[in-house]
Amino acid sequence: MTTLYDFTPDAADGTPHPLSRYRGKVVLVVNTASKCGFTPQYEGLEALWRRHREAGLVVLGFPCNQFGAQEPGDAAEIARFCSLTYDVSFPVLAKIDVNGPGADPLYVHLKAEKPGFLGTEGIKWNFTKFLVGRDGRAIGRYAPKAKPESLEGDILAALAVRDGVNGEGI
Repeated sequence: MTTLYDFTPDAADGTPHPLSRYRGKVVLVVNTASKCGFTPQYEGLEALWRRHREAGLVVLGFPCNQFGAQEPGDAAEIARFCSLTYDVSFPVLAKIDVNGPGADPLYVHLKAEKPGFLGTEGIKWNFTKFLVGRDGRAIGRYAPKAKPESLEGDILAALAVRDGVNGEGI
């Protein structure tokens, strides 16, 4: 069975970034853009990351320029924007495509594992979010308009699960 841990996208600097390094963590995967109406969600994503990273949450940003050309910058420009504008400290990886023949294999997998509304697989816009459990399997898919803070309950529930056992009361 394929999981998140089987993929190795590129880091922003072009080096391999094996997702196996996040084994046992809860991962929120987000396709991002710097010039989108949803861009202020960087603030909420960063807040989730800071609040729950010690408990095992990882937020991964994947810049994407497929929707309205809203991520035109190169890796250095994207990193500078994220850092200076939203004080982003979670990993923002290399720019990718999330749809079409050039879609990153991770997104091909996530879309198949957690189809969208009415079973559609395509990503509709920037800031679509996938929540991946500690076992590396997608457990939630959220529309771009879903604010990061609205995912907190699902994130807390996923963080409570350890080794396939609900960690409440432990």
